[in-house]
Amino acid sequence: MCSTVLGTLTYTPRLLSVNFQGSLGSMSSFGTLYNEVASTPPDVLTWTGNVSTHACEPRKRNLFLQRLYEEEQDSLTQENAVNGGKNKPQREIEDEDIVEVLENGVQYWTDFSKVHYHPQSLYEMSGLWVGVQEFDSYGIGRDTSWALREEISERLRFFVEECDHIQGFQFIVNDSGGFSSVGADFLENIADEYTNTPVLLYAVKDPGSHMVPKSQKQVVSKNLHDAISFSRLSSFCKLIVPVGLPSLRRSKASTFLCVEDEKPYHCSAVYASALHAISLPFRMEPLGPSADSCYFSGAVDIRGVVEILAGQARQNRVTILDVAMPAPSLTGKQVEQSFLGNLQTLTPEISEDVEDLQAVESMTIHGALGSGGHRAPVSEVKDMVRAAYENATTRPRFCNLSVALCPLPIPLPFPKIFGNLVGQHGELLGSPVDSPLRGSLDVHSIPLAARLRSSSAVLPFLENRLGNIRRLGIQQGAAGAEIVRNLGYGKDELEDMGETLSKMVLELDPYSQMSSDSD
Repeated sequence: MCSTVLGTLTYTPRLLSVNFQGSLGSMSSFGTLYNEVASTPPDVLTWTGNVSTHACEPRKRNLFLQRLYEEEQDSLTQENAVNGGKNKPQREIEDEDIVEVLENGVQYWTDFSKVHYHPQSLYEMSGLWVGVQEFDSYGIGRDTSWALREEISERLRFFVEECDHIQGFQFIVNDSGGFSSVGADFLENIADEYTNTPVLLYAVKDPGSHMVPKSQKQVVSKNLHDAISFSRLSSFCKLIVPVGLPSLRRSKASTFLCVEDEKPYHCSAVYASALHAISLPFRMEPLGPSADSCYFSGAVDIRGVVEILAGQARQNRVTILDVAMPAPSLTGKQVEQSFLGNLQTLTPEISEDVEDLQAVESMTIHGALGSGGHRAPVSEVKDMVRAAYENATTRPRFCNLSVALCPLPIPLPFPKIFGNLVGQHGELLGSPVDSPLRGSLDVHSIPLAARLRSSSAVLPFLENRLGNIRRLGIQQGAAGAEIVRNLGYGKDELEDMGETLSKMVLELDPYSQMSSDSD
């Protein structure tokens, strides 16, 4: 079974994560692989004619999923052997074969996922006769979302009731298609039902969504989509982080990586690693004010991060995501400058080298390497970052720092994206090794640093969307007037969206001409 669209919900005792993007591939909507019998659809009482069922063959397991399945059967075969049965010999699947198959054959995220999801976690949008590639416009998502709104919200309520305390919602939305509209409607429901619970939203795009459309009408439609989508999504969250570069391969973030932009398998590994680091403090156990741990420091929840980044004198809720993958070791000359200099943006359309005296940051570093290639103590990492900011020519007004001793593990299905200067434990080598591409068989873990920063460097991103919504949607005779009408929005609604974007620009630059209502 290959389902078109899904939402996933996962939770820890204090944190709910919601994801709207992708295709189920080989996984059933019950959260397991291959072993669910397809349920019979309910009878349609208003239809008295014949009913025919169309079903496709399930996708064949790749080698990685085959081995997962065999490992799940181990306990049964071992029990059978104890009871006198005979084990059937099976061809052992080698790690090298699995890596090769994944590198060349991943089509869906379920091809490399080893998670068993709760049956309530996956929501399949039925009744859509399009694939995930065709579910690519704001309009098609808007037409779909209203009918599903209550059903998806009911799934969320189930997990909310399982939590002892909700620190917030972590939301990931594919901002480049119909998922954006579905996600915005769901976020609106959350804002109404969980008024005092903060939402941290990652609005993500893949490199393919940045391709220049062929016709002028497609250009207008894409620019309007980006403006409307961002305006609506940002209205229902406390903090929004745009993620997704036009080309990850050509970016500075890939200095030590070998990423193929056309492979979501590659790109998603980088973005997921950064998001994992940012969310790490949410999963730390909070310690008392005088307590300390040799394993981690700086536990903070979503509400705390929102207050740090958007609750200061400047109420900016649009933040930039930076990453150093892998992070440099804490040895050598000018280590402080090199560490901060290795943090590169994963947020598109921002200004570089902007001096912003009101900037605030929240940084996470885990698994940093010290002398001798050993993991640097938490206290040493904190001292290094403090010294780095003291010696920097420009520094933020405030920086919250979270540190963990553990590195980012590189599991078997992780793609081969590391360059030939990355060592087995993520150390940066002085000379390249023979293999140009390195994966989980060569690199077992890496140190990683990720940072959220509230800075005026995000102004170009906001100004582009404000300009497009005014020029293409609001102005008299606007080129996108018909597109807006087809989406079901009136001029008043579009002006409200423009006002939302204008306030964001004004917050970062009180003297900006873009924030003026005049055209």
